[in-house]
Amino acid sequence: MNLTTELRLSDISPAVIQSEIRAMSVECDRVGGINLAQGICDTELPEVVADGAMDAIRAGFNTYTRLDGIALLRHAIAAKLESYNGLTADPETQILVTNGATGALYASLLALLNPGDEVLLFEPFYGYHVSTLLSLRMRPSIVPLAAPSWELDLKAVRNAITSRTRAILINTPANPSGKVFSLSELQGLAEIATEHNLFVLTDEIYEYFLYDGARHISFATLPGMAERTITISGLSKTFSITGWRIGYLAAAPQWISAIGYFHDLTYVCAPAPLQHGAAAGLLQLRDSSFYRELSTAYQAKRDQLCDALNSAGLTPHTPAGAYYVLADASAVEGKTSREKARSLLQRTGIAAVAGSAFFRPGGGDDLLRFCFGKMPHDLDRACAQLQNAL
Repeated sequence: MNLTTELRLSDISPAVIQSEIRAMSVECDRVGGINLAQGICDTELPEVVADGAMDAIRAGFNTYTRLDGIALLRHAIAAKLESYNGLTADPETQILVTNGATGALYASLLALLNPGDEVLLFEPFYGYHVSTLLSLRMRPSIVPLAAPSWELDLKAVRNAITSRTRAILINTPANPSGKVFSLSELQGLAEIATEHNLFVLTDEIYEYFLYDGARHISFATLPGMAERTITISGLSKTFSITGWRIGYLAAAPQWISAIGYFHDLTYVCAPAPLQHGAAAGLLQLRDSSFYRELSTAYQAKRDQLCDALNSAGLTPHTPAGAYYVLADASAVEGKTSREKARSLLQRTGIAAVAGSAFFRPGGGDDLLRFCFGKMPHDLDRACAQLQNAL
């Protein structure tokens, strides 16, 4: 008798498939295309960040750190939160360095919620947020935003709340829509969170990518919200170090210990010398024009890609933040957005992500997502190929 026939995957595994974002990156590599699918941000990292990491390696900072991260980085994060976000956080009791923003979210959910708990989030959504909830046997409760400007309907939020609702997950600026939640929208969500005693988890990883005068507001700075909010961010996008996995979160002291426990259990710590590199960047770029120039440069990239998409007949939803564009792909061959993404790659050599990756079944099939976090020469080539091939 072959006993292995009695073995089986977990209950959730059959429903888990490779991210469409990663699937398109693999397909793009196979055909030698230009990858505007995955938000890898393959632009140059600041020299001070690279030097800080290499110096740390040579100085022997290659072992485990404290589970909450090195003191230098935690203090640098605290200073950044106060100066940019208007958020006061004690670096000894309220900040946790994490293995990317993804690790921060994963550990927070493990610490604060139980299987079967419901979390409100907004559509179009970042697929990893939904998949993380499902992997922990929690229930995503999706509230749609109204296209084309992705407006929030607070009545719809209230209608989505049930007796199992325990948290709201806010991504601002948002992937994939580029939506930047307004003060009035956040205030409305704060009122709901207080009324129903909900945690609020915020993914603010794109906080510096803001266009046309858009303003980033950290939810925890709203009156009465600091105690219930887990503020999640990181340096992956800001410093173009997505592969380094340097994220962080700020939260009230009563939540940090439990979140830190689960982060330690899952990841042990973020890479030690890379923490030093990130700290060098935060400290030495603090009073420079780096962040202002970042926003200016990416707004120009956004406009360049949107112009190319318009010329190619792929009408874009111009984003207010982040570095993605959702575009109308109804003119591209294919019945579904997955087919359209592959058709576009075949015709133009440009990889995009199917819009359906960011919607519930049946949604997003006339949309494709493009990333403009690219080196200038790659973005130039991509825009030229889009305009010439369609």
